[in-house]
Amino acid sequence: MITLGVDDLPTATAFYERLGWKRSSASQEGVSFFKLDGLVLGLFGRRALAEDAGLAGIAAERPAFSGVALAYNVSSEEAVDETIAFAAQCGATVVKPGEAVFWGGYSGYFADPEGHLWEVAYNPFSPLDADGRMTLPD
Repeated sequence: MITLGVDDLPTATAFYERLGWKRSSASQEGVSFFKLDGLVLGLFGRRALAEDAGLAGIAAERPAFSGVALAYNVSSEEAVDETIAFAAQCGATVVKPGEAVFWGGYSGYFADPEGHLWEVAYNPFSPLDADGRMTLPD
């Protein structure tokens, strides 16, 4: 499970629903859950998440980069561009359009309405299996 701390839960939830992700009935007033292929994405209030983790407090201003990026791998360069364009139509901000990258693949980034970064990548060295899951060598 991946949990993202958000300032505006209804807006964040609506964004992921526009992406086509179905909100689970396990969701409650203060948390949204999305069942993905093999994992769960949770959206929880940013301050409540910090308190739950035992942090004394969090700054009112979030840093421009949190040091975390989530990744979504697709089967082609065209799919990178299409996925980023679709995310933008759903309310994401395109941070970096798809482009050839130093490691030999093709990727770009978008940020959800809360600023969480998502990389969309085509990696010719780690093809997707028949179920669309990323593979890695042993």
